[in-house]
Amino acid sequence: TTSNDVVRRLQRNSKNIRNICILAHVDHGKTTLADSLIASNGIISQRQAGKVRYMDNREDEQERGITMKSSAIALYHQFGGGEYLVNLIDSPGHIDFSSEVSTAVRLCDGALVVVDAVEGVCPQTHTVLSQAWGEGIKPCLLINKLDRLILELKHSPLEAFYHLQQVLEQVNAVMAMLHTSKVVEAANQREMFQPPANKPDQTGDQDEDEKAELDCKEEEGGSDYFTPESGNVMFSSALDGWGFSVGHFSDMYAKKLGINAEVLRKTLWGNYFLNTKTKRVCKKAQEKGKKPLFVQLVLENIWSVYDAVVTNRDMIKIDKIVNSLNLKLPPRDTRQGDPRTHLSAIFTQWLPLAKSTLDMVISKHPSPLQLSSERVENLLCNNAMAFDSFPKETQQLKQDFMACCADPSVPTVAFVSKLFSIEKSSFPQQQNRPLTQEEIAHRRELVKQRRAAKTEPTVEEASTTTNTSTNTSTNTTSTTPTEDNQDTNDIIFLAFSRVYSGSISKGQKLFVLHPRYDPREPLPPPPSSGGCGTHLPRYVDEVVIGDLFVLMGRQVLPVDWVPAGNIVGIAGLDQCVLKSATLSTTLSCPAFRSMNFLATPIVRVAVEPAHASDMPALVRGMRLLNMADPCVEVTVQGTGEHVLGTAGEVHLQRCMDDLAKQFARVELRYSEPIVPFRETVVADTSPSSLEVDGEEGGDKLWAGSLLFREGRSNCVPPPEGWVQTTNKVHTLLVRALPLPEEAT
Repeated sequence: TTSNDVVRRLQRNSKNIRNICILAHVDHGKTTLADSLIASNGIISQRQAGKVRYMDNREDEQERGITMKSSAIALYHQFGGGEYLVNLIDSPGHIDFSSEVSTAVRLCDGALVVVDAVEGVCPQTHTVLSQAWGEGIKPCLLINKLDRLILELKHSPLEAFYHLQQVLEQVNAVMAMLHTSKVVEAANQREMFQPPANKPDQTGDQDEDEKAELDCKEEEGGSDYFTPESGNVMFSSALDGWGFSVGHFSDMYAKKLGINAEVLRKTLWGNYFLNTKTKRVCKKAQEKGKKPLFVQLVLENIWSVYDAVVTNRDMIKIDKIVNSLNLKLPPRDTRQGDPRTHLSAIFTQWLPLAKSTLDMVISKHPSPLQLSSERVENLLCNNAMAFDSFPKETQQLKQDFMACCADPSVPTVAFVSKLFSIEKSSFPQQQNRPLTQEEIAHRRELVKQRRAAKTEPTVEEASTTTNTSTNTSTNTTSTTPTEDNQDTNDIIFLAFSRVYSGSISKGQKLFVLHPRYDPREPLPPPPSSGGCGTHLPRYVDEVVIGDLFVLMGRQVLPVDWVPAGNIVGIAGLDQCVLKSATLSTTLSCPAFRSMNFLATPIVRVAVEPAHASDMPALVRGMRLLNMADPCVEVTVQGTGEHVLGTAGEVHLQRCMDDLAKQFARVELRYSEPIVPFRETVVADTSPSSLEVDGEEGGDKLWAGSLLFREGRSNCVPPPEGWVQTTNKVHTLLVRALPLPEEAT
């Protein structure tokens, strides 16, 4: 289990920390998978995994059955004789809440991409893979809901194998497209900024360098794909609590078949079959009409369990399966009338989902110590900045990030991806503390006395009870929010953050670097003696860190100090942080690159209070909602009308509920939702319109394009065509280029 002391101890060893998030299309099984992982720590019962939806702590999330907010939890796991801390973030799968995915991906080093085995790659699957790729985190694939292939589609093991191959090819096709786009972008940047070598005597060396660079890129691109033999692919049914990787069965069958485990791991998935006479693995199973190894050794065994427990309910066969697997089921599980409960009891002992998943997370996902140089530069370079253009003090931060050191001499750098509200009742200080042994003994004595007397309480007891009630009501009154400060007394905003360098402690002073801050700008001079003012540069504030918390889903654990590499909730930043910010002890640190939100607030409604006297409450509620939601847009029109912009209908409904019930707490009226349209320019695409007005005019237009390089006009290919807007203000260049060799 994950206790406060265990978390504090494991947070100090960044090598054994994994920061991961779960990404998927809606209803592909993210939250059910998260429940299974949480149940492995004893936080919820294994029987309730998939039913509790522990990470969905909002009422509307439970009603709709979808995740709307990214939430984190710290899990403990043992692997290879070591102890590990896994900071798990469950993210939404609905397109309206893709901004929550962006806030989760920014803080992580790896991702678990969940794909439904029946539905395959869906639009949001493509989106989350793009978001993970853009942030440079390492994904692993989990093909979920294999039980649907058995019970719904009625596939045979061989049909299921070919279907799983197609799903895997779909996911890898998306990864190939992302890899190709990266190679094309890199080739364009080289073309723009690197002059070609015109020295004839270096042609051979240049060709060798290009070939070596191509081989390197191919090798890097190969690691981006999902292959079961490499261990970054799992097959599971989160609802029934089982999951496995190819390595699990290769280790199990290596001893039985007398085959090397490494050879079996590489051939268990693919077009290979087992020659029963020679006990050797052979190729071309499909061409020779043989069953592939994956079907013969893996899928047929799983299908037989489902057939015995669910389909035909054969108790004799079930007993044989349990005995052959050396499982020990408790009697209450064997007497279960529900076949799926009996099935889950067998699989959770044979192929435990939580253990297999966390083993893959620890073995395949990087630790904070393995932060790549490329990702550090991408984080620090905002608004198309070049990393080499920063001062030396800023470039030194790159080494601090990669070292992930918590030494006091190292600058503290953290990033806040979002602010989220939490009820004050969720804090440990507001919950009933456990009684001491003396208090328990005293209460037992009082109960014994009352049972013996069996009379009304005496005057003294009544007086004691009255005093206790008075004290309780006094304490309650002190924490009850007043009408003027309801939003600050029972709701607290925490910053969803990660420490990248140094450490954060309670009461520490840090600079808040807003997105437009640039360390290359000169610092303002300090105020003159006797004068007033501040010497802080533009877009910088100073803040004192409040309470620190380890996020545990529906609860939080208070801590006083958090080292680099950990995810933490920070209180006290709601007055100086709007949506996201960078925290640092040095002004040499640039603001982190802005997060890429794929969803834009296009659905808008006008909001007004039902009673004019509640207008201040509405203004305050809109301000709090704007802080708490990374994608919402709050504007005030010139007429004084308050407009709320959201990403979609579901997002709009959630914002309206939050505004009325949590932030404004007054009766509100809303207009009908509208989607504003934006006009653009549509030019004539006929060949006659693609004319250049003279060679001189074409040269001038070409010189004004982004692809023009001074002094190298001869190296740039001539334009294919020009399109000019009707108002003669803008001219668009239409150009076609072949794909680079790295992409083909």
